[in-house]
Amino acid sequence: MVSGWFAYAFFQTGFSAKAKPSALEVVMARQARHLAVPFSQRNAANPIPASPDLLIEARHHFADHCATCHANDGSGKTPIGENVYPKAPDLRLSDTQSMSDGELFFVIHNGIRFTAMPAWGKGDPAEDKDSWTLVHFIRHLPKLTPDELEDMKHYNPKTDHPAADHHH
Repeated sequence: MVSGWFAYAFFQTGFSAKAKPSALEVVMARQARHLAVPFSQRNAANPIPASPDLLIEARHHFADHCATCHANDGSGKTPIGENVYPKAPDLRLSDTQSMSDGELFFVIHNGIRFTAMPAWGKGDPAEDKDSWTLVHFIRHLPKLTPDELEDMKHYNPKTDHPAADHHH
């Protein structure tokens, strides 16, 4: 089944990262992502209580570590996010928002094979407070305010690359 699906996807798009995934590919990828999360993890509740201070910390962490691919607003509209395959998802939409907290944590901590999503978690998942904190922020993305977006710009990674310097 998988080899047939792979052959179908390859002959539709080749190996280009610019190709738009077919509807079948999207369904298969979502199902694979869902099945990749162990049942016990899928139902895990976020052990970190949400608070205004926690959301600020999570927002700054997201701006520094995640926004390069996912954009500050979670849209995935960045040069990297739009040019990897599959493209970085819009984290504000139901495809992501309908995932359980445990599934979101699992994806952040373990990454997703055959995508550009790396495993960010270090060590024992039970000790990974950063990933659980990010789950709260991902839930908040659909309600992000203009002030919060403006604040995030201060925490985006800076580059020393000359092309990024607009004062030639």
